[in-house]
Amino acid sequence: MQWHRILTPLVAGALLAGSVPLVWAQNKGDEILLEMQQAFQQGERKKLEQLLPAARGHALEPWAAYWELKARLEEASEQEVQAFMQRYAGSYQEDRMRNDWLLLLGQRRDWGRFAEQHPYYRMSDDREVRCHALLIEHLLGQASASVAAAVRSNWYALRDADDGCTHAAGTLYGANQLSAPDIWRKARLGMAANRPQVVRNAVEIVAPQALEQIQELLDSPGKYLRNRATERGQWQQELLLLALIRLANGNPDGAAQQLGNRPGVQLSPEQRNWAWGVIGKAAAQNLSGAAPDYFANVTRDSDLSDDLLGWKVRAALRAGRWRAVLKTVDAMRPEARQDNAWRYWKARALLADKPGDSERAAARQLLQDIAGAWGARGFYEQLAQEELGQRITLPPAPAPLSAEEKAAARANPGLNRGLYAILLGLRSEGVREWNYSTSLYQSGGMPDRELLAAADFACQHEVWDRCINTSERTKGAIDIGQRYPTPFRKAVLDRARSAGIDPAYVYGLTRQESRFVIDARSHAGAAGLMQVMPATARWTARKIGLTDFSPGQLTDRDTNITIGTAYLKLALDDFAGSMPLAAAAYNAGPGRPRSWRNGPELDAAIWIENIPFAETRDYVKKVLANTTVYAALFTGQPQSLKSRLGTIGPRDPSAPTVNKELP
Repeated sequence: MQWHRILTPLVAGALLAGSVPLVWAQNKGDEILLEMQQAFQQGERKKLEQLLPAARGHALEPWAAYWELKARLEEASEQEVQAFMQRYAGSYQEDRMRNDWLLLLGQRRDWGRFAEQHPYYRMSDDREVRCHALLIEHLLGQASASVAAAVRSNWYALRDADDGCTHAAGTLYGANQLSAPDIWRKARLGMAANRPQVVRNAVEIVAPQALEQIQELLDSPGKYLRNRATERGQWQQELLLLALIRLANGNPDGAAQQLGNRPGVQLSPEQRNWAWGVIGKAAAQNLSGAAPDYFANVTRDSDLSDDLLGWKVRAALRAGRWRAVLKTVDAMRPEARQDNAWRYWKARALLADKPGDSERAAARQLLQDIAGAWGARGFYEQLAQEELGQRITLPPAPAPLSAEEKAAARANPGLNRGLYAILLGLRSEGVREWNYSTSLYQSGGMPDRELLAAADFACQHEVWDRCINTSERTKGAIDIGQRYPTPFRKAVLDRARSAGIDPAYVYGLTRQESRFVIDARSHAGAAGLMQVMPATARWTARKIGLTDFSPGQLTDRDTNITIGTAYLKLALDDFAGSMPLAAAAYNAGPGRPRSWRNGPELDAAIWIENIPFAETRDYVKKVLANTTVYAALFTGQPQSLKSRLGTIGPRDPSAPTVNKELP
């Protein structure tokens, strides 16, 4: 349905006052907003300026004004920026513009104006802005150690090159508040993430004389190591380590050979441990049996990052080395150890080898902490609940929302603008404003009852992704119908049953793929509810005899469900009914899980944790956890996640031939 043809805005003043609910009707001003968004994306400043007067008075006027000013912000006067923020005070657009303005002031090193504006910045979720603010604290001589720690944390968390945190780190390094190892660690992280500019920015801070060698080691790390392996000095050794990281990313066995050569690469014990950790991670991502042995060369786990330690745990799980699992989880930093994945595997490790009473008690406590009050919230929460001997059941429903609670949500101006923008076709803008209104608009975010009412507002207008995501943020009151809705129920059930596939599995996968957004599109080109790629759709359509199909039909609800369920059934058949393997195939293509399954026969939970791609690993976990909840919804009976996992190993030679056509 073309929602933008049936929308009418509220009177702007009434909307901003939050006193009038959203009204749907014909509104020709919507086309102006859509035209302005396109002009903004294409950088057409003159067109934005010409169109802005026609957007005045529209419910989404704050977006129109934001696009026009943002497009020329570098040339705008401070008075214009201040006038914008005063006109739209309290809105998401005001805070978004302040974020942009603070970044620009930071780039200009205009610390006085930055310090004036920063206290009014409500979102406070931009790490680069945070680093600028921390630098000002340093310049004012405030809490040097804590400032340095915060800069380091924010800088390490950024994967791409930036101005704010890099500049702050350089300044603190010059003031002896950050050490050379701090800076070199950022270079290591940048090299591991294949971000050459991040590497250059860090090296320029700590050893600018080494910059000329960076391109050399990027282009040919093996040659660099052969030519310079015996060089000494801190920065020379760090460059050797960067070359090893670069080489290990594509050839871990080659990097191990370089590191093990005699006289060998000249590294400190800490650098050598990091190198073996990187090599072990790369081997583990290749599902190589050599990974645990590479990790065994690490003489001190505390020299490794939590990411490297996580891969050491995965390699140990795959090899069945439970003592190594326990030791490695314990070596993680406290915040990493709190991740439910590592707490679950620690509990399993405690129970693995003839546990005594103390080990059993410690494991049980960990599992109880993970499962919490209701274990159906996620993959490891469900597994923990089953380890405790309980099946997955649904939580009690919260008290129904009152008419007053629902009315308050409908009157919220930010929720109205967000929902209006989404239904108009401005999904990105609408989602951001909706999230801001439920998370940051108020100090501490919305309480549970208000979140439930906001979710209900979205559900009533079938904006299912905001319904789900908003409801998921409640801490005590859990509305399972909001978190796991069943839109298009007849169509899904009919097609799932005709394909011979569990409807709970179809819903679990669709919830993860699109959150039931009919016209969803991925960066890769997948489209519709079940996010089917055009080529895959054409192949599946031919396979099931769907004539006259064209990729443009993928955003048609019924066509998408028909093709998506048919393809999922074909994937399930190809993988002998394994839900984890079929889900991995749906996300990453069938060729990869066919390769990933080779090796030892594994508990499927261990196999899933070892999926090399983080996106696919997370996806499979969520699809299977979703499926278990939907099964409980449909049947009204307690469910088991473990029964849907089973074990995974090489294909049975007696099984039917692989469907090599499956795209």
